[in-house]
Amino acid sequence: MSKDVDSADPAVRIAELRESVARHNALYYEQDSPELPDADYDAMVHELRALEEANPELAEASSSGQTVGGAPSTIFAPVVHEVKMASLDNAFDLDELRAWGDRLDRRLGDDTSIDEYAIELKFDGLALSVRYEDGQLVRAATRGDGTTGEDVTHSVRTIADIPHTLVGNPPPVVEVRGEAYMRRSTFDRLNTEQVAAGLKEYSNPRNAAAGSIRQKDAAIAATRGLSFWPYQLGQVVDGPELHTHSETFDFLTSIGFTVNEHTRVVNKLDAVVEFIQEYEGRRHDLDYEFDGVVTKVNRLELQNQLGSTARAPRWAIAYKMPPEERATRLEEIRISIGTNGSATPFAYLDPVFVGGVTVTTATLHNQDQVAAKDVRPGDMVIVRRAGDVIPEVVGPVLSERDPDSEPWTFPTNCPICDTALVRPEGEARHRCPNFHCPAQVRGRIAHFAQRSAMDIEYFGDRTVDLLVTEGFLTDVGDVFNLDPEVLRGFEGFGDISITNMTNSLEASRSRPLGKLIFGLAINHVGSTNGEVLAKAFGSLEALAAATVEDVAAIDGIGPTIAESVVEWFSSETGKEIVAKLQAGGVRPVAPQVATNEQTLEGKSIVVSGSLANYGRTEAKEAITSRGGKAPGSVSAKTFALVVGADPGASKVTKAEAAGVPVIDEAAFERLLDTGELS
Repeated sequence: MSKDVDSADPAVRIAELRESVARHNALYYEQDSPELPDADYDAMVHELRALEEANPELAEASSSGQTVGGAPSTIFAPVVHEVKMASLDNAFDLDELRAWGDRLDRRLGDDTSIDEYAIELKFDGLALSVRYEDGQLVRAATRGDGTTGEDVTHSVRTIADIPHTLVGNPPPVVEVRGEAYMRRSTFDRLNTEQVAAGLKEYSNPRNAAAGSIRQKDAAIAATRGLSFWPYQLGQVVDGPELHTHSETFDFLTSIGFTVNEHTRVVNKLDAVVEFIQEYEGRRHDLDYEFDGVVTKVNRLELQNQLGSTARAPRWAIAYKMPPEERATRLEEIRISIGTNGSATPFAYLDPVFVGGVTVTTATLHNQDQVAAKDVRPGDMVIVRRAGDVIPEVVGPVLSERDPDSEPWTFPTNCPICDTALVRPEGEARHRCPNFHCPAQVRGRIAHFAQRSAMDIEYFGDRTVDLLVTEGFLTDVGDVFNLDPEVLRGFEGFGDISITNMTNSLEASRSRPLGKLIFGLAINHVGSTNGEVLAKAFGSLEALAAATVEDVAAIDGIGPTIAESVVEWFSSETGKEIVAKLQAGGVRPVAPQVATNEQTLEGKSIVVSGSLANYGRTEAKEAITSRGGKAPGSVSAKTFALVVGADPGASKVTKAEAAGVPVIDEAAFERLLDTGELS
């Protein structure tokens, strides 16, 4: 991977980087099978350009650090672009973005100022040039190396977003540039079909889109459901007089193209920063991938005045959002034992900044996933963290693998208590069957004390570890029989700490029944099921006396959960814990009986986006208190999808495809009152 720019021998490092960048250019642009995440590729190019600028005597115009894209394929006919398809320079943080703005100001001088910036999303797809003559689509080409691309007209004609005939009053010649992409929902469907057919899954939507377009058989591209966003004009002959980039978008719309709605024109860079920060938080809300924001000087006159460098226009820049994939070294694989004994392999990594945080561990899920990905200690691996999702290892960079490496094997015994691990039939995970395994005991107590369960303050990981290690707690039943005085004398436990813990335990004795049920860490019982069971039975004693048939009869509780609940309460361990809780003075609060008219009984209502009069929790309560269900995803059984501001595009798309009514907040409130759609 990349090294420091001030390498002792810049000539050697430059040669090494040129070779690596050229190789990865070919993998990305020509073969649609990149080995490295974009962020690592960008870092290599950035280092190479910095070294070439610091050592001008070593610079070469043909250097892979100065070229755009990759060489056009010999499979398709070459297309020479009438106007070069340049790449964009990147800004990797807000300081670099502001520095770009300062450079433009200096270049324009005191007499001219930039009064408007056009900002838009940076889509993750394949750049295309689509040429029309007399309103008819005559040719489509990839960017290639910026000067010469590949003729992919046959595949591009299958993209529904690209009109074959322009509308309105198009010029005699007009070249539309944009990004071919695959929607997330389409990508998920494609991979489901690949798995069903026993074929390899695609790694990401960008590669799937690019690979679809580069098929010699257009029928294959036609089945892939590709989409297209235009973002610029290339060659135009006798076209309208346009003065701004935003007018370009208006013109594109007038001739039949659909332009992405997430664009904005602002008059200062501070507003650009606000747009970036807004969309960093919405990165997973839309049904397509974007990895940054493109900022352009809006006035075309100023664009011409600013001009271009050899590789990129000066008047535009791409701000790259924090990468969601990076490559790093996998140091070792360890097994973590969870609350219910699940044995999960984790990768311990060289620290890497990905998804906005520094990551040192990533999940490998289970034995089958490790085997399928074939990741090994010592491998250079790709790590992904999207949004708040737990980081995971995507796969190895095989070209970096030590030829002497050996496949990793799953251990046979628990790393904590040395009990033989088991893998129940039909399950993907191994488990430690020792209920008294110290890792499980600590996990169950931490789970019991967490905010979404019994909400016991001052029961952090360090305190729980101390209480278990010293033998003060053996299970969650001991928690409310604990005398905090036993901790006096241990580091950090003086009068104030002991008093705070005593008060916290007392307050926690009367938490809602549903939270107590969830806190018991019964297999398959999450927080929602805990609430359902609490409402159905009303007390811990009633639930403990229930049969499998009693529990399974509750709407929303299946046989697997019912068997798990009854097995837990009928076990000697479960009975002992319940007795300890009762002896410890636990008085769970029974849920209130619903007083609202049950207008939504049997109906599933999904809410997406921000509502004016309801928070997420309030909207869910409004539905469930009227007998309805409030799942997090749309299905064919969904009665209605309620959309507020900035709804998830994938949910709307799925609802429309399934024929599920999509309603606004006013209709939602009428639905709550009447149970009917108006």
